[in-house]
Amino acid sequence: MRVIARDGEHEIEIQRSRFRCTVARVSDVDEATAVIARVRRAGPTASHHCTALRIGDPGTGGLTARSNDDGEPSGTAGVPMLEVLTRRGLTDVVAVVSRWFGGTKLGAGGLVRAYSGALTATLDTVGELRRVRHRALLVAVPHDRAGRLEHHLRTSPYRLRDVEYGADVTFTVAVADGDVAGFEAWLAEGSGAPVDVLDAGPCDVYLP
Repeated sequence: MRVIARDGEHEIEIQRSRFRCTVARVSDVDEATAVIARVRRAGPTASHHCTALRIGDPGTGGLTARSNDDGEPSGTAGVPMLEVLTRRGLTDVVAVVSRWFGGTKLGAGGLVRAYSGALTATLDTVGELRRVRHRALLVAVPHDRAGRLEHHLRTSPYRLRDVEYGADVTFTVAVADGDVAGFEAWLAEGSGAPVDVLDAGPCDVYLP
């Protein structure tokens, strides 16, 4: 799945109408609704706040997709915005394009180009990443072995996400779904002593 690299906004002007697009990464519909409400509060003088969102579930493969024209002619704003997100394969994203009317009617085709163009320009500005499902594995070792293991982890192909110090030192490592057995073999070979590995569940890693 692909996601936006960061939240952001970008504005274009077409025949004196301003189209300001805001995009944000979200994990569910409630978060998307909150972003839309925030944009509306920030731009109370805008004539329209048109929206599109796509939110995916990597566990089930399900997808929620919605759009809203917010008073623009049906199919001229939210739908073309959603089509842009769909063509790019983006998920976990909400887009809001706020329009300040400049006095010149753009027609249906002009509106489609304006709303989709504002979103496309914004996505080009913020960039994109791949969201790849991994497993979060917990590895606990005594303090006298932690330094060596941490060095090996940081120079390995595995992603060290957290280090917690307690009675033991616990490392949280993100490992690709299909490589858990390979990680356990690598760990056993490099540690020189038995090491317990606990699967803490799924996690996501964002890659270029």
